[in-house]
Amino acid sequence: MLEVSSPLAEARLNVNFAEIYANSDLYRKNQELIKELSVPPPGYEDLSFPTKYSQNFYNQCVANFWKQYKSYWKNPPHNAMRFLMTLIYGLVFGTVFWQKGTKIDSPQDLSNLLGATYAAVFFLGSANCITVQPVVSIERTVFYREKAAGMYSPLSYALAQTCVEMIYNVVQGIQYTVIIYAMIGYEWKAAKFFYFLFFTISCFNYFTLFGMMLVALTSSSMLANIPIAFVLPLWNLFAGFLVARPLLPIWWRWYYWANPVSWTIYGVIGSQFGDNTSPLSVPDGSRLVVKQFLEDNLGIKHDFLGYVVLAHFAYVIAFFLVFGYSIKVLNFQKR
Repeated sequence: MLEVSSPLAEARLNVNFAEIYANSDLYRKNQELIKELSVPPPGYEDLSFPTKYSQNFYNQCVANFWKQYKSYWKNPPHNAMRFLMTLIYGLVFGTVFWQKGTKIDSPQDLSNLLGATYAAVFFLGSANCITVQPVVSIERTVFYREKAAGMYSPLSYALAQTCVEMIYNVVQGIQYTVIIYAMIGYEWKAAKFFYFLFFTISCFNYFTLFGMMLVALTSSSMLANIPIAFVLPLWNLFAGFLVARPLLPIWWRWYYWANPVSWTIYGVIGSQFGDNTSPLSVPDGSRLVVKQFLEDNLGIKHDFLGYVVLAHFAYVIAFFLVFGYSIKVLNFQKR
């Protein structure tokens, strides 16, 4: 058909098939049929679909969760490396700060524990932030194709991927907490242990979601590494370890409160030692209790822990919302 109706064939036969069709009875009959079908019959109602997608939001989340779970389960290099790094970091920091939590006799001992807490939460958290980005970038390529096909909403995809990541972070946090808590020698009380566990898991979650958010805001994981190189050093600087909050200039203290890592360190130190009334030997010969020393020199109060817990929830939710909204609105697919 293409051969006999091509412009070359028309030129050879000296005919114009479009003109012949326009002057034919078939054309007139088709036009009459189009006019007839264009007039709706009495009582006709337009087709209406109650939802944009074939399944409701719950079923979309279930299907996406199953797909993401299978995808992560079939990615052992990423997950095996995650748990191997957790084991190595836990053993390294545990041996470096071996049983430092059992002896608190001086401000230097508290400083050592502050360093242990800082190292425990920051280094592995930043590793999670960086390693998750290539995985999210690859998954996003599949998401673009399935979104174009109208298979599910972007929010269900973002929620499912976040939930799968959180499950792995919970397991990772439990593994890390058991190693660190026992080797550093924190006090074995249920409240203090679960506080430490909560802050560790929350730290892994907001670091992971921050990395996912940066991928969603940029066109590739390589570009997402650029803001990481700028943000992580600032989080490191204002975490409350290199410079305590009371020693920061007043115009920079806002960034201490805007820094999620500082809240985690505050929470761990405050929950472990904020109610400790053991005496400390200070250089001037006077004796202070641990609780008072933390309040005066680091600005850490045990009574503030409720707000610290809420802040961790706020960071996780905020990073998730930005990730979900960016996935929905931004499209970096190149055709």
